[in-house]
Amino acid sequence: MDYKNAGVDIEAGYKSVELMKKHVQETMRSEVLTNLGGFSGAFSLEKFKNMEKPTLVSGTDGVGTKLKLAFIMDKHDTVGIDCVAMCVNDIACAGGEPLFFLDYIACGKNEPEKIATIVSGVAEGCKQSNAALIGGETAEMPGFYPEDEYDMAGFAVGIVDEKDLITGKDLKAGDILIGMASSGVHSNGFSLVRNVFNMKREALDTYYDSLGKTLGEALLVPTKIYVKALRSIKEAGVTIKACSHITGGGFYENVPRMLKDDTRAVIQKDSYPIPPIFNMLSVDGEIEEQMMYNTFNMGLGMIMAVDEADVDKTMEAIKAAGEDPYVVGRIEAGEKGVTLC
Repeated sequence: MDYKNAGVDIEAGYKSVELMKKHVQETMRSEVLTNLGGFSGAFSLEKFKNMEKPTLVSGTDGVGTKLKLAFIMDKHDTVGIDCVAMCVNDIACAGGEPLFFLDYIACGKNEPEKIATIVSGVAEGCKQSNAALIGGETAEMPGFYPEDEYDMAGFAVGIVDEKDLITGKDLKAGDILIGMASSGVHSNGFSLVRNVFNMKREALDTYYDSLGKTLGEALLVPTKIYVKALRSIKEAGVTIKACSHITGGGFYENVPRMLKDDTRAVIQKDSYPIPPIFNMLSVDGEIEEQMMYNTFNMGLGMIMAVDEADVDKTMEAIKAAGEDPYVVGRIEAGEKGVTLC
């Protein structure tokens, strides 16, 4: 008896690392001090010593049951983007610049080519957010996961000068809410999605004119990464007063998280286009409107509040970064919460 006979192939692990190296190398920043394969990753903060009060911000998350679609469709090159996005978007909406990312993949059987494909998506997400992929772990866990399945999570660290933290403390009535378009469902609510739609390969491969693609393709579209857009706003000289990453819990859970006491967000539901996948979910699943807004991003992946005088500059900066912005509402005085009308 040896480790391989017990279900863990050490040689496959070595091969996975070799195959993923080219993807990881594409994410490197000059501050990275270590090479892939060490026991830890080292990142120099020398570049940021001129900040008044350099502050680390961090985020961790996973992809969730969206992975089930990747298994069914045997498409593994985009879920890594989702994993990175869920972490770095949280850092960016606090005002931080993502610095580095680490991933964790647990699988029933280490298939080096599949692992390398997954990591290629992680690397792509890191490139989109300018974060270095400085380490990670692939755990082969036979008997714990089915051979053809895996789970993944990630952890990101960023930095911000304390004075530039986005906290909502200066929010006031009259501030304007601007939303940035999502790419679709992103990576939340898939336990409900999988109960609405038929999860057989044939059904997922069905093309819909309303979607402009197959159902499976529409659902697997990776989460938008908003780091570049938020950086563009800052470089335009705009102060973002409050910001919310619209993830699990939709509008009703996430928007209040960016508010201070005695302020209320009022959002106009008809102020931006809602992607057709959400209408399909609502109709096919007979899901009430409030539940839709309490579960999904409904077409807005990030919502921020800015001074009314900064709206035009904010919109231009977002467009310059390649994203689609919409004025979606305003801040009013009142009980902390969100009103959709």
